[in-house]
Amino acid sequence: MKKQKPKYKQIIEAAVEVIAKNGYHASQISKIAKQAGVADGTIYLYFKNKEDILISVFEEKMGQFIEQIAYSISEKVQANDKLLTLIEMHFRQLTADHHLAIVTQLELRQSNTALRMKINQILKPYLSVIDDIIIEGTEQGLFRDGLNVPLARQMIFGTLDEIVTNWVINEQKYDLVKQAPAVHAFITNGLSVKN
Repeated sequence: MKKQKPKYKQIIEAAVEVIAKNGYHASQISKIAKQAGVADGTIYLYFKNKEDILISVFEEKMGQFIEQIAYSISEKVQANDKLLTLIEMHFRQLTADHHLAIVTQLELRQSNTALRMKINQILKPYLSVIDDIIIEGTEQGLFRDGLNVPLARQMIFGTLDEIVTNWVINEQKYDLVKQAPAVHAFITNGLSVKN
């Protein structure tokens, strides 16, 4: 399988760096190949075109991200703790790879409609994790009954996404992960059962 081959991973990593530094539109296949240390033609053994590379970058990185989050939150019992873990990991993952943060927060936004639809499909498992936390929190009596789950999910994901985008635009001048407890408190205050 192509995804298991070392050159596939090399090309993915190179693409993240090249796209982050040059922008998606200015990132020619030749630049990605050079950064990966492979011939231009080698790229086409693994990917159809530049758009396929961008989708594969997101799919690969998001897949790893979802696996790590699912594992970490499985160790938690309370939905509140699961949500905090998800927020911390969301911020930590993107803090750990600033090139990836630039690609996901800025370059993917400039893509065409067809590309955005593919990216939305890749995001679905992550959004399902958020849905599960909201439902669990309601069942545990931590979150209000009757929450509109899709709306609550959109607010949670949208909040995290906007905070990371702002951090990227501000050239990562502050510690994003340290924001997690305050973001968690803000979100859970909106979801919580009022006494």
